[in-house]
Amino acid sequence: MSLKHAVLAALLEGEASGYDLAKIFDVSVANFWAATPQQLYRELDRLSEAGLITARMVEQERRPNKRMFSLTPEGRRDLDSFTSVAPRPTAVRDELMVQVQACDGGDTEAVRGFVARRMDASRDRLARYERLREWLLGGRDEEAYLREAERVGPYLTLMRGRSLEEENLRWGERVLAVLEARIAAGRDGTGVTAAPTLR
Repeated sequence: MSLKHAVLAALLEGEASGYDLAKIFDVSVANFWAATPQQLYRELDRLSEAGLITARMVEQERRPNKRMFSLTPEGRRDLDSFTSVAPRPTAVRDELMVQVQACDGGDTEAVRGFVARRMDASRDRLARYERLREWLLGGRDEEAYLREAERVGPYLTLMRGRSLEEENLRWGERVLAVLEARIAAGRDGTGVTAAPTLR
């Protein structure tokens, strides 16, 4: 998947400026697709040139003019086509997992600190996701929202982001407990265990 389809999907919410889209990505899309504002603006230019989105200039007093973007019929068709293609399996590349994998031969205390920081980041994201959840629900309970809302995609991806961060916290708590117990038992050295043969 490219950033292209993440931007097109975000524009299903309606017309938005580049600044609006950056906020959408920061708050509600970041749990499954990260992009910097610079990447977003470059992608918006490409999508506009390809005819998948249209841009109109809005003049503002005391502030720079801004471009407002919206999906074109061709952009909607492209997005519809994208949703009918089976996605590739997710490839995970997580530097922290490599550090945890190597912690027996390295600085266990440092790795514990990195795990704790990951947990802090997960708590921060969960708090943001909870605020977004309350905004999306607008006073309705979850089942009513899922039955009645015009669009459920943003809520379903939010559910995935929440479960991922909740699992990060569960895993982090377990890792910290294991490493603390091993340090207390003097088992934070560089012992190496042979890997099992996988068949």
